[in-house]
Amino acid sequence: MGQFADDVSRIHDLLSKVLKPTPLQHSQYLSDLHQAEIWLKREDLTPVRSYKVRGAYAFIHEALAADPDCPLFVCSSAGNHAQGFAYACRHFGKPGVVFMPLTTPQQKILKTKSFGAPLVDIKLIGDGFDDANKAAMEYCAANNGMMVPPFDHPTIILGQATVGKEILEQTPAGLEWDRLILPVGGGGLSAGITKYFAEEGLKTEFSLVEPENAPSLYKSLEARNRLRLDRVDNFVDGAAVAQIGAENFKQLSKFTPEDVILAPTDGVCSTMIDMLNIEGIVLEPAGALAIDALNRLPMDQVKGKKIVCVVSGGNFDFERLPEVKERALKFSGLKKYYVIQLPQRPGALKDFLSLLGPEDDIARFEYLKKSARNFGSVLLGIETKRPENFQTLHDSFDRSDIRWEDITDNEAIANFVI
Repeated sequence: MGQFADDVSRIHDLLSKVLKPTPLQHSQYLSDLHQAEIWLKREDLTPVRSYKVRGAYAFIHEALAADPDCPLFVCSSAGNHAQGFAYACRHFGKPGVVFMPLTTPQQKILKTKSFGAPLVDIKLIGDGFDDANKAAMEYCAANNGMMVPPFDHPTIILGQATVGKEILEQTPAGLEWDRLILPVGGGGLSAGITKYFAEEGLKTEFSLVEPENAPSLYKSLEARNRLRLDRVDNFVDGAAVAQIGAENFKQLSKFTPEDVILAPTDGVCSTMIDMLNIEGIVLEPAGALAIDALNRLPMDQVKGKKIVCVVSGGNFDFERLPEVKERALKFSGLKKYYVIQLPQRPGALKDFLSLLGPEDDIARFEYLKKSARNFGSVLLGIETKRPENFQTLHDSFDRSDIRWEDITDNEAIANFVI
C-alpha cells in the first residue's frame, strides 16, 4: 500500500464517524439488459444524496486541524458540493458562504439551506459554475475566508477516493472487477478512485464518462494539455465544468481520449426515466452518466464482464421531469415534431387525422400562421409506441397532399417553435 492509499484509509476512518458506507448493489435489471454482472455504488444514498460530502468534510476537518480558529469557509458549486459543504459546516459548527449559479435547480438550493442552517449563507450569481467560482474566490479573498474547492485539491481527491476503498471492502469474496465506470465533472472522484486502485495494484479497467456538451477531460486528453472550454451546456449541471481540475488532470492525463465516453444529453434523460420507471431510483443527470455509459461501450467491454457503475448523485428537481421525459422520448425515437402545411379547405383536418396509425398520438397541435391563401402551417408533435411507426406515418404523408418537414433534430427551428 502506498502513501496515497494510507491517506485514503485515514480519511475514511474520519468519515466513518459521521457517514455510513453507501451500498454496493447488484442490479439484476441492468445485468440482464447488458448480459453482464452490473453493480451500482449508490452515492446517491449519502445524507446529501451525492459523494461530494466526502471531500468537503475531509477538507474542512484538515483545515480546522491546522487552524482551529479559521473564521469562515467559502465554496462555489452547481449544487452537490454546496450540500456537502453545508453539511460539514454545520457538523463542525463553522460559518460558511456558498456561491451557486443562478441556473442551479431549486431543489439543490433548498437542500443546501436545510443542511447548513443557520450557519451557511447562499449567494446566487452567474449562469454557470465558473461565474460562481470567480465570485466566490473574490469574496473569500476580501473576507479572510478559506476556499473549499469542489474538486481541485489533494484533500478533496482523498475524500472522494474513499468511494474506491468502500467498493473494494464491499466486493463479494472471489469477485474481481473487470471495469469501473466513473462520471467526470471536475475530476476529483475519478482521479481519486483511479489512483487508489493503482496503488492497490489492481488491473481493473476504467471508463470515464462526461456530458457530450461539457467534454473538458476529453478535449484536454486530445490536446495532451489541460484546456478550458469556451462553452458548456449546463443541463447535466453536476458535471458541467469548463476545465478539468489541475490536480486531477495530473492523475487522469495517463488516460487516452478513447477511455472517455461522451454521453448525449437526451440519452442521459432516457437512462434517468428508465431507472425511475423500472428500478425506482431517482437520479440527477450527472448521477445517470455511469449507467448510461453501458449503452455506449463496445459490446466486448460489457458482455460477460463484472462492472461497477458509480452513481454519483440523486439530487433531482422534479420540476425538470417534463423536460427530461420529452428528451427521453425523442432520444428513444418515440416522439417527433413536424411543421406541416394543411390545405385550407373543409375536411382537410379530418383527412389528416385518418393518416395516423393506431399507436400514434397527437401530443401537440398548434397553428403557427396562415402561410398562404390555400395553406396553413401547423406545429405538430406525435408520440407513438414503436419507432418504426414513424416511417409508416411519413409514407402516409408523402401519399397525401400535405407538405411536411421533420424538425425534431433541427435545433435552431425546434428551439424557436417548440
